[in-house]
Amino acid sequence: MIKTADEIALMAESGRLLAQVFTHLDTLNLIGMSTMQINDLVESYIVEDLQARPASKGQYGYAYVLNASPNQVVCHGMPSTTDVLKEGDIVNFDITLEKNDFIADSSKTYTVGLVTPAAQKLVDACYRAMWKGIQAVRPGATLGDVGFAISQYARKNGYSVVRDYCGHGIGREMHEAPEVLHWGTPRTGLRLKEGMVFTIEPMLNQGGLAVQTGKDGWTVRTCDGLLSAQFEHTVAVTESGVRVLTLRPDETTPH
Repeated sequence: MIKTADEIALMAESGRLLAQVFTHLDTLNLIGMSTMQINDLVESYIVEDLQARPASKGQYGYAYVLNASPNQVVCHGMPSTTDVLKEGDIVNFDITLEKNDFIADSSKTYTVGLVTPAAQKLVDACYRAMWKGIQAVRPGATLGDVGFAISQYARKNGYSVVRDYCGHGIGREMHEAPEVLHWGTPRTGLRLKEGMVFTIEPMLNQGGLAVQTGKDGWTVRTCDGLLSAQFEHTVAVTESGVRVLTLRPDETTPH
């Protein structure tokens, strides 16, 4: 669970490369692109341009390099040639990358063209909720502090936090201990120590928190058909606070 300084340096390199993937996606006009086109573009960029491995491909039998989760899809959406993005959509791309045996994991919800004010508000609130959780990370804090910071912000802004999925430890394996819940009670749960590395990846719904998994065994949707958004970063607990290993060039911290 505890990573050495050298291991965290390697994870930071994986995170830096993964941030470049999202920077590359930022340049695309997503309108009219299928989620499979985006999957194939990301695979080519990771393998050929970054000389790295898309860690999701083959993991648990999954066939693709990313999850593409539009609109009411909460997470684990599978790329498709028929799932074509149109103006007004929101879509989350969840991507993992392995370099030098260490994995980084991050996701971002994109707005496609001009979206409704309600959709934009959800996306913005989810991004800020993730940062509320990140800001709670420091030695001596608890995972309950992290979850409470996220859920309190979400509830204050009128959103529900999905409870069926959570963040996770990460390193040589994509999913390691501990589980990082996005709700909780302050001063409860695992106490954070320098060298811990895990993801924070809240999913916020416009409506209720209930979700259902589709017949494909992967795609998770809101039960009420309302929108869902997600953001994710891989973070390391430092001597004095937190380091975001997947921080993108367009981001500043704190938020």
